[in-house]
Amino acid sequence: MNSRKKMSSEGNKKQFWKRNTAKVPGSIQHVYGAQHPPFDPLLHANLIKAGNKPPLTPGKPKKATTFQEFESITSDAWDVGDDDDELLAMAAQNLNIEVVMETANKVIENHSKLQERQLQQQLLLDEVFEPEDKDLEEEVVQEDAEEVEGDEEEEEHEEAAETATELSFSSEAGSHSDSRLVKSFSEAPIGSPKELAGEQALHRQQSLPHRPVIPLVARMADQNTSGTPAMTEREASRLDKFKQVLAGPNTDLEELRKLSWSGIPRQVRPITWKLLSGYLPANAERRESTLQRKRQEYFGFIEQYYDSRNDEPHQDTYRQIHIDIPRMSPESLVLQPKVTEIFERILFIWAIRHPASGYVQGINDLVTPFFVVYVFEYIEEEVENFDVSSLQEEALRNIEADSFWCMSKLLDGIQDNYTFAQPGIQRKVKALEELVSRIDDTVHRHLQQYEVEYLQFAFRWMNNLLMRELPLRCTIRLWDTYQAEPEGFSHFHLYVCAAFLVRWRKEILEERDFQGLMILLQNLPTMHWGNEEVSVLLAEAYRLKFAFADAPNHYKR
Repeated sequence: MNSRKKMSSEGNKKQFWKRNTAKVPGSIQHVYGAQHPPFDPLLHANLIKAGNKPPLTPGKPKKATTFQEFESITSDAWDVGDDDDELLAMAAQNLNIEVVMETANKVIENHSKLQERQLQQQLLLDEVFEPEDKDLEEEVVQEDAEEVEGDEEEEEHEEAAETATELSFSSEAGSHSDSRLVKSFSEAPIGSPKELAGEQALHRQQSLPHRPVIPLVARMADQNTSGTPAMTEREASRLDKFKQVLAGPNTDLEELRKLSWSGIPRQVRPITWKLLSGYLPANAERRESTLQRKRQEYFGFIEQYYDSRNDEPHQDTYRQIHIDIPRMSPESLVLQPKVTEIFERILFIWAIRHPASGYVQGINDLVTPFFVVYVFEYIEEEVENFDVSSLQEEALRNIEADSFWCMSKLLDGIQDNYTFAQPGIQRKVKALEELVSRIDDTVHRHLQQYEVEYLQFAFRWMNNLLMRELPLRCTIRLWDTYQAEPEGFSHFHLYVCAAFLVRWRKEILEERDFQGLMILLQNLPTMHWGNEEVSVLLAEAYRLKFAFADAPNHYKR
């Protein structure tokens, strides 16, 4: 009876899981020293009492207690913060005013000296570099400008490319560390918080290369990572070569593929993609009639099938398409009502005409690069900030039909990726695992050690052709090479994925658990990638293909 009363009285206590949720382990608490002065034993000797030290008890372990006793002993562990606040209040009251004033005076004195030193250095520099004859200076500057003018554009592009490559391949590895290093305490800036923040920002700007925000889709000159939109002499030369090949009565597709492997200039990309995908014939005279016929055929399918989207056999397909389109990127483009409507028609008609696979999630992403490239035929500005509905109706119809047929040509080569059980993807993921085990066994064993299955991260790489891993501008550049490479989307993509995985070798080996590896592999830091990084990736993929493609047993154990 007594034990029941005791248990009921204990049960009436406020249990730890019913207490104020603002004070539980994991909630944000004050870090001592972050917003308060650090604890100094000399200044706060009255807070330290010898009698408060816990006695050392290296004797026998205590007897096991009941749950109620255990809960009453440890309940104070859930009330974190109260004792800390009291301690901080006491520490603030017992600060030695003389020490505080002395420290403040030293800070002000050091800051004044630093400002004087900087002012003297600036005056000295002005005296050293001040020209005796300003007229002579103007003449020299003018002559230098004339000499440099011809080479300036190319030099800027090369420097920007080097800066971009260095930053993209080195900064990402240290993205989680402090970007500003202070070698000693004497180098650390001293001053008020505002001045300190300003100096740190200035130091950071000087020590790191400038990386402007890059649009998701590159502009006229296939904007690279350095953000240099001006066309270089080399790019102009390449554009001329493309125009020469395309100008003939019968386009040499083999020569066009060789040129396209290293990237296609934006101005000729639409016609080049249509030729390389097999949508347009090589004969120039037949192209216009082919375009008219194929566009009419597509809109004939819409008249025939699109009204059935809400019928019982097709409503699930249409509903899934309708759900998936808002998840695509760039959102500023695909969420425009006109674009959403176009994508829904393209995907629904494709699904109806390919009953073996029907619509599968992932196919929706494959429309975007074609749509964006063909929009570029009609606009000059960045497509993600462009109102597509402002285009003429005829232009929109042409873009829609061309996107449909080119996407269909692509999917014809990889349709086994989307049939029942997706056997094409299963085979490619297995081949990727075998290939990585041969080219970098350390990475392969590291993934095995932490039980990371290739299917868990590489399925999306195969299903979406790396579109979820790379910015859209990089996908378009990647597809330039895929269009030029024999079986680029179905076969060469395997080697690109292998090179892409090994590219993150350092970051992968630094992760020491399953969760960390999965988060890394599903959120790889490629937001600032551009043409340089994609070109290096493709070159490494080509090296792997050259080594293994004609001897597949080489990557089988």
